[in-house]
Amino acid sequence: MNDAAVIAEDGPGADPEFFVRETEDGQARLDLVVAGMHCAGCLRKVEGALKNLDGVEYARANLSTKRVAVRWNPSRLKARAIIHALAETGFTAVPFDPKLLGTLDEQESRSLLKALGVSGFAAANVMLVSVSVWSGLVTDMDATTRSFFHWVSALIALPAIAYAGQPFFRSALKALRAKTMNMDVPIALAVILATTMSLVQTMVNARHVYFDASVTLLFFLLIGRYLDVQARAKACSAAENLLGLRATAATLIAPDGTHRSIAIENLEPGMKVLVVAGGRIPADGEILTGMSEVDTSLVTGESLPEQVKPGTPVFAGTLNLGAPLIIRVTKRDDDSLLAEIVRLMETAEQGRARYVRIADRAARIYSPAVHIMAAATLALWFALGAPWETSFTYAISVLIITCPCALGLAVPVVQVVATGRLLRRGVLVKAPDGLERLAQADTIVFDKTGTLTLGRPHLVNGNEVAQTDIALGAAIAASSRHPLAIALAAHGKELLPPLLEDVHEEPGMGLEAQLDGETIRLGNAEYAGGEQRDMHGGSELWLRRGNRAPVCFRFEDTPRPDAKEVINALKARGFAVELLSGDREPAVQRLAETLGITVWRAGARPAAKIARLEELTKEGHKVAMVGDGLNDAPALRAAHVSISPADAADVSQTAADFIFQGARLTPVVEAVDVARKARTLVFENFGLALAYNAIAVPLAVAGYVTPLVAAVAMSSSSITVTLNSLRLNLARRAKSPRES
Repeated sequence: MNDAAVIAEDGPGADPEFFVRETEDGQARLDLVVAGMHCAGCLRKVEGALKNLDGVEYARANLSTKRVAVRWNPSRLKARAIIHALAETGFTAVPFDPKLLGTLDEQESRSLLKALGVSGFAAANVMLVSVSVWSGLVTDMDATTRSFFHWVSALIALPAIAYAGQPFFRSALKALRAKTMNMDVPIALAVILATTMSLVQTMVNARHVYFDASVTLLFFLLIGRYLDVQARAKACSAAENLLGLRATAATLIAPDGTHRSIAIENLEPGMKVLVVAGGRIPADGEILTGMSEVDTSLVTGESLPEQVKPGTPVFAGTLNLGAPLIIRVTKRDDDSLLAEIVRLMETAEQGRARYVRIADRAARIYSPAVHIMAAATLALWFALGAPWETSFTYAISVLIITCPCALGLAVPVVQVVATGRLLRRGVLVKAPDGLERLAQADTIVFDKTGTLTLGRPHLVNGNEVAQTDIALGAAIAASSRHPLAIALAAHGKELLPPLLEDVHEEPGMGLEAQLDGETIRLGNAEYAGGEQRDMHGGSELWLRRGNRAPVCFRFEDTPRPDAKEVINALKARGFAVELLSGDREPAVQRLAETLGITVWRAGARPAAKIARLEELTKEGHKVAMVGDGLNDAPALRAAHVSISPADAADVSQTAADFIFQGARLTPVVEAVDVARKARTLVFENFGLALAYNAIAVPLAVAGYVTPLVAAVAMSSSSITVTLNSLRLNLARRAKSPRES
């Protein structure tokens, strides 16, 4: 089945409007898979065709994954017009559907493999026939025999070239019909010229023909194209991998208790679904019935399964490991956490960092330059008195060897591999140039609460307080959602609580209730009659019963389990580390001393944090800010690059360039290491691409490269760049303390 057949299939896929989604600002969004993008020139043409449409606000193509994201004003443009515009440019576009993941690459691989087999078989036989001519067994006295061998070679080579060359011929023809150029135009032109020249030589019974070179040239071009497709598949989009983890269908529990299968796209909030043991949860929801363990590594980065019970929220794509669960759906498929993560990843993968823009500008001059260079080579050798066959051969070599594939792949493949690796470690890359900016950072500034700590206070003086007071405090605290009240209620949940009456809350002060005719107060020192003491460096609640002496409950926030190890690791990597917190000085000082941070500031409000970041910037530092993403949003925006820890429900609410999941801080080190390694690989890829062109092109113009060698060199350059990018997956990752 070819690409056009995919679009022509019956069902929702036949209507691109079915796949259009509305963005928060009222624009329409459509994700496409575009077949036939093989170089940076193709990418530029796809984006240019879309941006020229009236109403299109945004168009980004990803060369390595062949994905294109488009946003436009729906009142001025329809989805069919977008696909039609790409078709006129010579590209077949398919509305993205998770069911089609990998389909186009699989089809292209099968097609290339068949063509490769045909060309290989023909090349072997043509060489066998031609060996007698090469070896000198056929002399000038055997002109008839030589002509016979040449015609046999032609009969073998011509059908093979016509079939095996289709991937290049079809792509080139589409481009020419659309009055554009792509990398397959010079390749197709080179193959056709070499074959035509050989046929003319055969007709005039010349001594030498080039059918063996023509068909072998095609054979090596196909090897390169096939290996390139396979290598890119290994660097497939992390967003596509995520969508591949979705359940394809859900077991719906109807109001009458019957079960039936339903597509996840048709799930609506309020529906009940059954998830069997070993099955993936089909939608974001809340557990109604059942207790089990769920593998949440997809959204938290934690390898240990999470215990779930009635009332526990669960997310689409996570895996139910234990017993069957009945879940009430709370969000549609498009609004799920998984869908949000995919959108964030696609934004990062399809973005345009500075390095990408440099590669795009370099590749933009490819089409005119390569044909001018080939024509100049032909004219030069004619002028130097070379035979027309030799001049044509040198020009053909130039057409083949000058290809910007390696340059076009230098950055995108690294970007895709890096974002995929970080996703597997629980880090979402939101900003298109986030990796580039993180690699430049030399100073890291941390917030305290919710960043270096878990933001979950716990009672630290429980052994100093009477159990009856803890039980009383926990009973009244259960009526509040204040973090300290929640911590106290959790600490005393196993104790028998007294029966309170008339519980109410005084905003900003505390709680009041009645017990056996006495007034019970739980709150700050002023409200409960206590004496504020902050030398311990934590927070406190005071409990007062009637006229009795008030009791103090002291709390401390829990540091992240690997915070100290992460600070040491960042220092070892050359970072200056600072702590900026709005908390009180004793608490900030105590945490800074515990973690080994020598530069810290307490009582820092958002404006003070921004001022410090600006001060560091003026000193020439590139600052990475790590904050909770909510109260630190202004500072995150002001930093050179920003990282935020976030609960799953808050993943789309932060202002950060990176978001890491889970209780550990190790993903920050992993993000730094990956960003630095990615920058190194990008520079290496640029060097490889430039070195290839600097060496290969002059050799081809000078006549030292045959078309066959040019085919091998051209294919090898793009494969080398892709394989070099994949080395990022082999780089050593940062270890958490539990793994050390």
